[in-house]
Amino acid sequence: MQGDIDRRTHLLDTVLAVAIGAAVLTAAYAASRPDTLDLLLVAVATLALAGHRRAPRAVLAVTTVSMLGYVVHAHPGSWAAFPVLAAVHAAARSGHRVWGIAAGALFLTGYFTVLIVAAPNAQDTVERTLLLLGWFLCAGVTGLIDKNWQAYLRQTEQRALDAERSRDEAALRRAGEERLRIARELHDSLTHSISIVKLQAGVAVHLARKRGSEVEPALLAIQEASGEAMRELRATLEVLRTDVVEPGTGLDRIDELAERARTAGIALSVTVTGLERTLPSDVDRAAYRIVQEALTNVARHADRAPTTVELIYGDHVLTVSVDDQGLCAPGDSVTPGTGLTGMGERVRALGGTLAAAPRPGGGFSVRAELPLRTMGTAP
Repeated sequence: MQGDIDRRTHLLDTVLAVAIGAAVLTAAYAASRPDTLDLLLVAVATLALAGHRRAPRAVLAVTTVSMLGYVVHAHPGSWAAFPVLAAVHAAARSGHRVWGIAAGALFLTGYFTVLIVAAPNAQDTVERTLLLLGWFLCAGVTGLIDKNWQAYLRQTEQRALDAERSRDEAALRRAGEERLRIARELHDSLTHSISIVKLQAGVAVHLARKRGSEVEPALLAIQEASGEAMRELRATLEVLRTDVVEPGTGLDRIDELAERARTAGIALSVTVTGLERTLPSDVDRAAYRIVQEALTNVARHADRAPTTVELIYGDHVLTVSVDDQGLCAPGDSVTPGTGLTGMGERVRALGGTLAAAPRPGGGFSVRAELPLRTMGTAP
């Protein structure tokens, strides 16, 4: 399914690149007859746009240099900036605003220089350059709007998934509570009565044997049946009292969580260090939630940047690290939102520590240390 979507998207990008190339060539032929070099430069600049989703910076560089060469060689009109405008829009949409600004400034400088030297009408050249400047600003702004819109759609989809998961978890919790209530009711209403029946039957059998009388078969049957009923009831109560663990909230489902993140477009790697073993349920769920929330923040705020998840099993501490290569720069101030606040509350409730801050080399890092109590101790 995802492969079909990718193929359709790539096909659409190719069609748009060809359409832009055809429009530029049509304008070129309308103005003058382009030579072979002109055709080659326009073809390279426009066809490169087909790969703007995979390599926006490379496409921006190729398109800008090619069209700038075309401007220097052929002195075309303002329409020569259309491929560069599309590349700047794509770069801004991918989060590379500085690259888009640099490419737009380079093209406008080259365009203005060529025309001011070649054309005697300086006023017309300035007006055309200022017009293009406005178009470049629009391309950058629309790219940022598109980027924010895509982030909003991903956030809305994630919220819907979280809400659905919360409903399922709430239903399971209610089911678990109902099972415990049934267990208590059965214990209160049946166990005592059956125990009394068994005790009375046992006393009657004992007295009969003590007097040397023949034990009534009915008494033996009652004693045996009550004992069997007690064993079956105890087994049933043991099942009903089994703790209900929330599905999808343990590190045993970390691979599923990682696959969902990769499907969302995050280049994710997961490494596990140390002796992997069964964790206390509250630590297991907290570690899973920390990874889940950190990956959600990568999708929302880091434009699905490449991310690494590391789980380190120590003797007494489980360390969870999630590092992304997003746009957050060292020294940037970060205002904790609901996600980071929730992480901190989970970690502090277990007596652990949480560090969430920009990385020295750029991007953002979340590191939690969760103490492991000895298995079998009371919660």
